[in-house]
Amino acid sequence: MTLRSLFFASAALLVAPATAQVNTDGGTIDPSMVERFYNQPGYSPYAGRNYPILPLWGEQHLHTSWSPDAMGAGTRVGPDEALRYAKGEEITSTTGQAVKLSRPYDWIVVADHSDALGVMFGVLKGDPSLMADPKLKEWNKGMNAGGEAASAVVMEMITLQGLGQVPEAVTDPNVQFDMWRKMTEIVEGHNDPGNFTALIGYEWTSNYGGGNNLHRNVIYRDGKVLADRVRPLTTFDTEIPNELWDWMASYEKETGGRLLAIPHNGNLSNGLMFATETPDGIAIDAEWAENRQRWEPLYEVTQSKGTSEQHPSLAPNDEFANFEIWDRGNLNVVPKEPGMIEFEYARQALKRGMLLEDELGANPFKFGLVGSTDDHTGISSAEENNFFGKFPASEPGPERMTGNAFDFDGRIVKDWELGASGLTAVWAPENTRSAIWDAMKRKEVYGTTGPRMFVRFFGGWDFEPEDANGRNPGAIGYGKGVPMGGDLPPVPEGGGAPTFLAAAVKDPLSGNLDRIQIVKGWVDADGNLREKVHDVAWSGDRQPGPDGRVPLVGSTVDVENATWTNTLGASELITVWQDPDFDPAVKAFYYARVIEIPTPRWTAYDAAYYGLEPGPEVPTTVTERGYTSPIWYTPGR
Repeated sequence: MTLRSLFFASAALLVAPATAQVNTDGGTIDPSMVERFYNQPGYSPYAGRNYPILPLWGEQHLHTSWSPDAMGAGTRVGPDEALRYAKGEEITSTTGQAVKLSRPYDWIVVADHSDALGVMFGVLKGDPSLMADPKLKEWNKGMNAGGEAASAVVMEMITLQGLGQVPEAVTDPNVQFDMWRKMTEIVEGHNDPGNFTALIGYEWTSNYGGGNNLHRNVIYRDGKVLADRVRPLTTFDTEIPNELWDWMASYEKETGGRLLAIPHNGNLSNGLMFATETPDGIAIDAEWAENRQRWEPLYEVTQSKGTSEQHPSLAPNDEFANFEIWDRGNLNVVPKEPGMIEFEYARQALKRGMLLEDELGANPFKFGLVGSTDDHTGISSAEENNFFGKFPASEPGPERMTGNAFDFDGRIVKDWELGASGLTAVWAPENTRSAIWDAMKRKEVYGTTGPRMFVRFFGGWDFEPEDANGRNPGAIGYGKGVPMGGDLPPVPEGGGAPTFLAAAVKDPLSGNLDRIQIVKGWVDADGNLREKVHDVAWSGDRQPGPDGRVPLVGSTVDVENATWTNTLGASELITVWQDPDFDPAVKAFYYARVIEIPTPRWTAYDAAYYGLEPGPEVPTTVTERGYTSPIWYTPGR
């Protein structure tokens, strides 16, 4: 039996499920409803089970040549090739290089921008109906020239979109709707229930005020028949997120289908992503808070344009907060003003959400955590030794170490600042659209910066230290508690503090595990946002210092040769932890963060392959990690 199957196997008889809450349809299910949860098994411990046993790995944010900015930058890999690549096939990149995943994905969402979906292909080819517009004719020349001229088209396109000045021909809704139906046909052709899931989706790309990133990926539970009935929303229709939610509600009412949205890159929103007023200056209220929680159950915490879990200035005692931080400005690199960062990072939003719940009666920021690449090459690449960049100009080559990823009037972000991140794991009982979407909706998901580490996280009142000695954390976890994304049941009679079962197994192709941490956030009696990071399991014989912190694990990375050894760290970690500071009168959330030992960053692989010498400013090692969705405690719930 492999390490993976041994560790995550399910017991032949589930522990008595007195408090568990497992969802298989996006809602809460009482496991006492035996027919909805599990059947008493015979010899096979898996027969009849209706809860997830293994995570399904995928990507909910990939762009192809059908996105106007990707096409403008030179991408020629379309959605069909992107889906074949996700299924494990070898394809050819825009720059003519063979590329293949180390392991196929279980599912994917090709989330091309709804704005001008597929239209820029016509601009590239010089469609006569588009060339009558002088700006589009200018873009045609730039795109065909390639290089810096093509990049300039992309930058201008983003700027004009943010200002609402995109050429009228690009915004024709009839053209967009026709292209959407062609897109859903391609996606439908790759969907293979039980083996590979191709979810339908798109990105709604609000750059409110000129580059203030308020982007959302809209994910459908439905197939082509329902998805084709309503034209996807664009930012030519609106750039206000709550108007996107109105559109989603209208879609569901008209079709009977289901939608959810996933925001990303709060770090590039210049304070708007988690603000307490709408972008157009209206104070949020209870209805707004309820709608955001309903329509946006997840947040993309890591991707190629930075990780936005927490900013180090907001968590000076968190030595792992300073990870792939993009904090100089918004999407157009317009510099930040004081106070903006406070409203851009996930952990801060999770805390503020509980404070807002006291004020409004609803928590707008009660979301789970996922990761994706946001690659615009048609190639989802989250592996450091297999990183194909964000745009074709940042595909592998000796020049990309010093190239520019973004350049707005001299406000530059370098290619080496791109991160090879991330992926999403969903705990779904089967590989189908409905099961994966339902796992997203109930937040039983986690994101990583690329590695496919297995992570379980459960909360309850009855976990005991010996539960960490079993080989069946899934069975124990569902039997005694709630999974990631859930809410703790009320404090049991007689009181007590919550207990958590946290378990992780390394990705066999990545680094060993350094530690598991549990991040707690709460609002104190004076309304202050508080947090604490607890080391709860770690490798080796290290001991916590007087401050409670476990020393760093060290590093075996040989940067010159882009190698490392797994002589440090552990292949698996599992523990039961009880909150030592629990106050039953105080709201709190808890999520697990799993840290790997250091390994070579993609820049080290580039340097070794091309014989380069990275500058002193270029990081050459990376400490990969995973982030689970939180578990919430609410007094009196």
